[in-house]
Amino acid sequence: MPVIFSQIGQVTVNLVDNIMVGHLGTTELAASSFAISVFHVGMLFGLGITLGITPLVGQSLTSDKSGEIGSWLKNGMLVNSIAAVLLCAAMSSVALFMNRMGQSQEVVQKAIPFYLIHVASLFPLMLFFSFKQFFEGIGNTKIAMVITIIINLVNIVLNYLLIYGKFGFPALGLNGSALASFISRLIMPLIFVWIVLRKPGFRNYLIHAFHSGIERFKIKRIASIGISIGFQMVIEILAFTLGAIMMGWISKESLAGHQVAISMVSMTYMISFGLASGTTIRVSHAFGDGDRHELKHAIFASLHLVIAFMSTMGILLILLRNQLPLLFTSDPAVIHVAAGLLVIGALFQVFDGVQVVLLGSLRGMADVRIPMFIAFFSYIIVSLPVSYLLAFVFNFGNSGIWIGFVFGLSTAAILFAFRLKHQVKKFGH
Repeated sequence: MPVIFSQIGQVTVNLVDNIMVGHLGTTELAASSFAISVFHVGMLFGLGITLGITPLVGQSLTSDKSGEIGSWLKNGMLVNSIAAVLLCAAMSSVALFMNRMGQSQEVVQKAIPFYLIHVASLFPLMLFFSFKQFFEGIGNTKIAMVITIIINLVNIVLNYLLIYGKFGFPALGLNGSALASFISRLIMPLIFVWIVLRKPGFRNYLIHAFHSGIERFKIKRIASIGISIGFQMVIEILAFTLGAIMMGWISKESLAGHQVAISMVSMTYMISFGLASGTTIRVSHAFGDGDRHELKHAIFASLHLVIAFMSTMGILLILLRNQLPLLFTSDPAVIHVAAGLLVIGALFQVFDGVQVVLLGSLRGMADVRIPMFIAFFSYIIVSLPVSYLLAFVFNFGNSGIWIGFVFGLSTAAILFAFRLKHQVKKFGH
C-alpha cells in the first residue's frame, strides 16, 4: 500500500498540473500535453535505470549479504547520477527539434520553455528515486510515501501561486506549473536525506555506503539491469508519446482531449505500477531465499488484485466518461474527444494492469533483457502501426490511435505471461 500511495502521488502531480493548466485554455493544455509526452520518454528511461537497484538489494538482503547493501547504494547513486547528467544534456537538445514534429506553431511556442524547465527537474528527481528504490529493496516503502504526500501539497500550493499569480507572486501561466514541479522535485531528495539521517538504523546504510568502494562488477550489474528496464519503459511510453504527436496532426482539440483521457488512465495505471513494484520486492526476497512457493504466491496474489482493481476502474471510466473531463476543461470539443477515448481506455485497463504486474515479477528475478525485446515487439511493431493505420488509413481518427494501444498492451500481457511461466519453471529446477 505505501508503494501504491507513492505512485499515486507521482501521477497526482501531473493530474493537478493538467487540471490547473486546463483552465488557462485549450492551447496551454495542448502545449502541456505535447511537452510532457516528449519529456516522459527521457524521464521514464531515467527512472527505469534507478529501478535496477531494487532487485539486487532485495536479493542481497535475504541471502545474508547485508554487508553488501550499503555498497549497492553507493554504486547505484554513481550510476544514476552519471545517467541523469547525460540524460539532461540529451533531452535539452530535443527542444531544437520540437518545431518539426507536426504541431501548430502556437502550441510549440508555449511548449518549449515548459519542457526545458521540466528537463532541469530530472536530476533531483532521479536522486530521489535512487534513495526510494534502495529503501524499497530493503523493504521500507513508507519514507517515499510520506515525502510524496508532502510534495503533492507543496506542488498544489506552488501551482496556485505561480500559475495564477496569487499573493503577490507573478502570474507565469503554463511556465508557472513547470516551475512548481521543478521546486517540488528539488525538495524531494533533501527531505529523504534528512529523514534517513534522523534514524540510526537507516543512517548506518549511508555510513556503510560512504565507506564502501566503487566496484566495477556492481556498476556493470546495476547499469545492465537498469538500462534494460529503462529501455523497456521508454519503448512503452514511446507508443503513447507518438500517439500524442499523431493526435496533434488531427487537431489541437484532439491533443488536448488525449491529455485529459491519458491523465485519468495514468492514475489507474500508476496504482497498478505501485502494486507491481511491491511484487518486485516480494519476488526478489523470495528469489534470494530460493523459496519457489512464496514467489508463486506473491505473483498470483498480485494478479488477482490487479485484475479486480482494473476491471472496477474500467467500469467507472465508462460510467463517468462525460463528467471526468469537466475537471480539466469546459471546451465541448475537448470533452467529446476525451469521453470517447475513456471508453477505449476502459477496455485496455485489465491488459495494462496484468502486463505491468507480470513485468514487475520478472524484474524481481532480475530478468529484464528478454522483456525489453518483448516490449519492443508489442509497442513498436504491433501498437504503433495499428494506431497509424486505423487513424489515418481507415479514418478512425482519435479512436484508431487508442485502439492501437489496446493491441500493444494485450500482446505484451500475453508474451510476458509466457516468459514468466518459463522463468518460474526454470527457478523450480
